[in-house]
Amino acid sequence: MKSRSLYLLGLPGILFFIVFKYLPMWGIIIAFQDYSPFQGLLQSPWVGFKHFERLFAHPDFFMLLRNTMAINVLNLVFFFPLPILLSMLLNEVSHQFFKRIVQSIIYLPHFLSWVIIAGICFLMLSKGEGIVNKLLEAIGIGKIDFLTNPDLFWGLLTVQSIWKEAGWGTVIFLAAIAGIDPQLYEAAKMDGASRLRQAWHVTLPAIRSVIIILLILRIGHIMDVGFEQVFLMMNGAVSEVAEVFDTYVYRLGIRQGQFSFTTAVGLFKSVVGLILVILSNRLAKRFGEEGVY
Repeated sequence: MKSRSLYLLGLPGILFFIVFKYLPMWGIIIAFQDYSPFQGLLQSPWVGFKHFERLFAHPDFFMLLRNTMAINVLNLVFFFPLPILLSMLLNEVSHQFFKRIVQSIIYLPHFLSWVIIAGICFLMLSKGEGIVNKLLEAIGIGKIDFLTNPDLFWGLLTVQSIWKEAGWGTVIFLAAIAGIDPQLYEAAKMDGASRLRQAWHVTLPAIRSVIIILLILRIGHIMDVGFEQVFLMMNGAVSEVAEVFDTYVYRLGIRQGQFSFTTAVGLFKSVVGLILVILSNRLAKRFGEEGVY
């Protein structure tokens, strides 16, 4: 086989998706059943779209949809462009030692769990003993309820995501920038282009296809907020803006045992994500981009 080594290289990833992504898909049939663990998949009664009708008619549905979409749109607008900007700035750093130090610093939060991130936030932002509120009080601004103010919750999650993952997101873009032909920069210099012009007219167009692919994949996950982050930061004061599909599934599915209903919620999320990927991919191709497929 001509590409045997490439297939062997991709084998672990292929096996991962088969075992953990594709094989469990047979379980979605319980979304159309009143599933009982005692009766099993074959004996549980079929109810058709009963659980989907319950989901769409539930008074919390639009609250869940609003919170999930709002958090993801904020991440899409403010978080997604930052790794691109950081990678372009790092690419301009000529001092390799300083560049490695900066990369290590911005990569480090990625390796911290959300439990640690949430703990740091509680220590820094709590109204009573948080260092941020103590500084605000010292300069005369007064204390702010960062953790219990519903108006600040979505922004707090966005800032957390930026701090934790923006640096790690630069890895792909730095790799894409490293593949740009240096002769393009030389030609731009000969035409009198400044460093800013080179970044705008050479770097960005060269990595545009990578940006589009990652953007399409990001749009496909617009219904997935991330259970751990929201669950750890949620409290009774902000539950109205913090409850999302992921925490809702945990509360009803794991804690209350409503397996069929929460499977229907998960299937709804997956179908919406698939539709968004297909539409965004077609839109990208219409504008002359390669797209995901």
